[in-house]
Amino acid sequence: MTAGLNAPQREAIHYLDGPLLVLAGAGSGKTRVITQKIAYLIQECGYSPAKITAITFTNKAAREMKERAAQLLGDGASGGLTVSTFHALGVRILRQEAKALGLKPGFSILDASDVGGLFQELMKNADKDRLRAVQNRISLWKNGLLGPEEAAAQAGNPMEQQAAQVYGEYERTLRAYQAVDFDDLIRLPVNLFETNEEALARWQSRIWHLLVDEYQDTNRCQYRLMKLLAGPRASFTAVGDDDQSIYAWRGADIGNIHLLREDYPRLKVIKLEQNYRSTTRILSAANAVIAHNPKVFDKKLWSDHGHGDPIHIQFCRDGEHEAEWVAARLTAHRFQHRGKWSDYAILYRGNHQARALEQQLRNQKVPYALSGGQSFFERAEIKDITSYLRLLANQDDDPAFIRAITTPKRGIGGATLEALGRIGGQRHVSLFDASLAPGVEQQLNARQLEAVRTFCQFIRRMEARAVKEPASQILEDLLRAIDYEASLFETLEPREAESKWSNVRDFVEWLGRRGAEDNKNLLELAQTIALISMLDKNDQDADAVQLATLHAAKGLEFRHVFLVGVEEGILPHRDSLEPEKLQEERRLMYVGITRARMSLHLSHCRRRKTGREWRDCEPSRFIDEMGSDLRRSGGDESPPDAEEKQAGRDRLARFKALLAQS
Repeated sequence: MTAGLNAPQREAIHYLDGPLLVLAGAGSGKTRVITQKIAYLIQECGYSPAKITAITFTNKAAREMKERAAQLLGDGASGGLTVSTFHALGVRILRQEAKALGLKPGFSILDASDVGGLFQELMKNADKDRLRAVQNRISLWKNGLLGPEEAAAQAGNPMEQQAAQVYGEYERTLRAYQAVDFDDLIRLPVNLFETNEEALARWQSRIWHLLVDEYQDTNRCQYRLMKLLAGPRASFTAVGDDDQSIYAWRGADIGNIHLLREDYPRLKVIKLEQNYRSTTRILSAANAVIAHNPKVFDKKLWSDHGHGDPIHIQFCRDGEHEAEWVAARLTAHRFQHRGKWSDYAILYRGNHQARALEQQLRNQKVPYALSGGQSFFERAEIKDITSYLRLLANQDDDPAFIRAITTPKRGIGGATLEALGRIGGQRHVSLFDASLAPGVEQQLNARQLEAVRTFCQFIRRMEARAVKEPASQILEDLLRAIDYEASLFETLEPREAESKWSNVRDFVEWLGRRGAEDNKNLLELAQTIALISMLDKNDQDADAVQLATLHAAKGLEFRHVFLVGVEEGILPHRDSLEPEKLQEERRLMYVGITRARMSLHLSHCRRRKTGREWRDCEPSRFIDEMGSDLRRSGGDESPPDAEEKQAGRDRLARFKALLAQS
């Protein structure tokens, strides 16, 4: 089973004598270790698949891990194995323990736009920056397991004091809606397990061995959940890389690696240092950069892929020149090496850097895909349909009620909803229940009341069917009943309406297949959609150059990488120059370098335009930290080096050959 594995990988797979931390460097085969360990536990140690849980951070990673484990085990031997994200596991715990938490099993999971809408309602006079700051502060408090009262005690400035006040109101609103937000999916199970010994024992008995992928990305709340589930036996394997911890801004805590050593004195540490991705030159530069950070566990990547191409540092006049150079160099490199567009990635620190690059790639007719664009599940037409599904599962979900009852238009407007809101507020019930409450006819005219109650009765009929009929049939009937296709063509230009309807058809067909494959009814699928919309990245299968931020590129690899804007103030970011933040920026640089397999090009500018102002730029300190084995070129009038001259001659010869053939 372990043929082709190196000695540390085999040791990590076979170790079962206590808690284990696997420090897996970039490209060191960590996923293979996890899937092989699952197979080893089942085939060699006699573990039931149902007693093993593996946790990662995206649905895509979980799906790939489960598929690889199933291939290793064969013949359906992986049945019962749990491979999921932290948040999907949290949903499963909440659904089964809902009663103990005061939730109904059909609770709603609010997505980012729903949550944003709630904060706008709670902070009517706040500007966008204050809204964002308060929302982020509350999210960090939740991830730190602080409730509204603890948050109020710790609030140290006016923004935090306001956030603590809003936090309490926000929590009361969520409970009224029978809803949770993304942070609650981990926080509430932790709260439950710390106060309910029976529930904790129940879940600990289901997990004989716990495997956690991307451990360095865990926040304090996720660490607490892992520790609770592992229990006193502490039978777990945590796999991660402290050098790739780049998500502190969203709560990830690199201190969790140190906590393992403190909380588990018997912790075994195994390092995976052989890289199967990159050339020696690229790894030497990565090792040199990251060596400037303080380390708890020293680790040095190495590879047997050969020395490789020189790392190219290009000095450009300005941002426009940089974009021109990247587009031209990438196009020429692809022609010279007969590669595919998808072999190439252009990486940058911030999304604003993509604009000039996109323009130049379009000018050169280079196909590209932009990471971090609008998710399929965030499209308005998809959110319209999912609002109905959320309402079928949970009639206390007021945001879903508002969107569904007004889409398509059915003569119900702001005045009607305001009246329902008053009734709901007075009686402490949801808008749905307010619509059916006795005495509501005194506050709504007959036409409004008939439209509202017709809608509510329709939802109740569909809900009754949704628990016993196939999801695909309910979805088709739902679309016909609300006449969504006709409403699109009545309100939009034909081409846009056709595109949106095509998206709806794709979504409905996909959801129907998912229901059949997973044996889930439509109410059970409703929560799945919320998780997918928040955890999945868009898959890019087309032959196109990938444009992505360094954060979005983590976990990916490309034959050839262009890393642009490697300047002081950009990478490292101007707001991240104090020691701890600078260390994270250095890890971000390390992540960028180690995405490259065969070649790496970096660029920086003499000056760059910000708004209407020009500012002088300095090359990033990280370039000098990469060592001396770098090939530098560029500037205003620098002559081409020998490699560029030879590449030019090669391109000219090929063009002549092509012309001769034609």
